[in-house]
Amino acid sequence: MANNFSKISVKEGARTELHDVLSLTGAEISVNTLPAGASVPFVHSHRQNEEIYGILEGEGLAEIDGARVSLSAGDWLRISPAAKRRFFAAESSQIKYICIQVKANSLQSYTADDATIG
Repeated sequence: MANNFSKISVKEGARTELHDVLSLTGAEISVNTLPAGASVPFVHSHRQNEEIYGILEGEGLAEIDGARVSLSAGDWLRISPAAKRRFFAAESSQIKYICIQVKANSLQSYTADDATIG
């Protein structure tokens, strides 16, 4: 019988990319931690992938196309591929977040529309 699932445990660290360790075929997912006062050291955008960010712990901000967006635990943020972005932890708090990259406009069905019962 084929193994139809993968499981890992993410340890503490600055960044864990799940693509290779889970053999992902439709998304890239990373778990990221920025220490208090730190930032991602570059501005970036994408050619095809939108990004979905989920803030797991702490506070910070994202700069997106020049706009400053405050972030705190429980927030979710979607950014289109072309938007230029950079993330910062608050001076007094680390920020831990998950980033999910998927090809923009590729979702054709979801939830019950994609499920087979039984």
